Amino acid sequence: MSPDCRIALLFAAHGDVHLILIEAIGARTVIDLSCESVRATCMGSDSLSDETPDRRFRTLFISDVHLGARGSQADRLLDFLRSHDADTIYLVGDIVDGWALKSNWYWPQSHNDFVQKMLRKARKGAKVIYVPGNHDEFLRKYYGTHFGGIDVMENTIHTGADGKRYLVIHGDIFDLVVQNARWLAHLGDKAYDFAIQMNRFVNFFRRMFGVPYWSLSQWAKLKVKKAVNYIGAFESTLAGEARRHGCDGVICGHIHYATIHDEHGIRYMNCGDWVESCTALAEHEDGTFEIITWTDPVRRVAPVPRVEARAA
Repeated sequence: MSPDCRIALLFAAHGDVHLILIEAIGARTVIDLSCESVRATCMGSDSLSDETPDRRFRTLFISDVHLGARGSQADRLLDFLRSHDADTIYLVGDIVDGWALKSNWYWPQSHNDFVQKMLRKARKGAKVIYVPGNHDEFLRKYYGTHFGGIDVMENTIHTGADGKRYLVIHGDIFDLVVQNARWLAHLGDKAYDFAIQMNRFVNFFRRMFGVPYWSLSQWAKLKVKKAVNYIGAFESTLAGEARRHGCDGVICGHIHYATIHDEHGIRYMNCGDWVESCTALAEHEDGTFEIITWTDPVRRVAPVPRVEARAA
């Protein structure tokens, strides 16, 4: 399969076919859902059918799944979604990794299953909003459109249960490396992929000895002064953008570092990712937020205790 391709993801819901074009360089390839997969999406009658969740939230925010990349932990995300649900789900960018798909085709069943699960949730009445990032920038030409009940938006304002307004944006447009030196961003992406491979190697042996999951790449990120400074500058810039929109806070992704704080005089919340930290941001019915980490082995576990968002 040529890496120089125009990839079309063939999504099916309600029996209708929705094409999302991923523009790369030249030819055309299609991820073709089998008849069985299409029936599963439309009928919800097979192993993909929804289970009764242990916890239900007002809103869930998920970012940086990187479907199509080997480092994506889509199986853990699917396990998380069996136990957690919400009336509204925001997909805060880099859900599909177009960069990875261009260079090395990879699309296992778990990646298909996640796509089908989101389509099924939208079909069953959940509000699903997709805010593209830099790795799924092919969707940016589809702002304002609907695919299988999923709204594609450049950014949006989420109004919390307590009336506070939050700017929801991936955040890459405020990353000078991504915007002004794309070759450097792609080079960094290759180095990051190597770190993720090492991460899997380390955790293979940790599992053998019964030691919990640990992110080598995230540990290294927080030990490098320049990386720490970059994170701080990114957070400050996003907080300023939220102020410019007249919002009380910002919800974003992009830097794979989940956190909730008020250190820049405004509420900053990052969803994290499903490559390193396996985290999602959840809003309760009373408007409080928490970050849920799902790094245990893929299995059903007891409900996660509720944690209040920390302040500065």
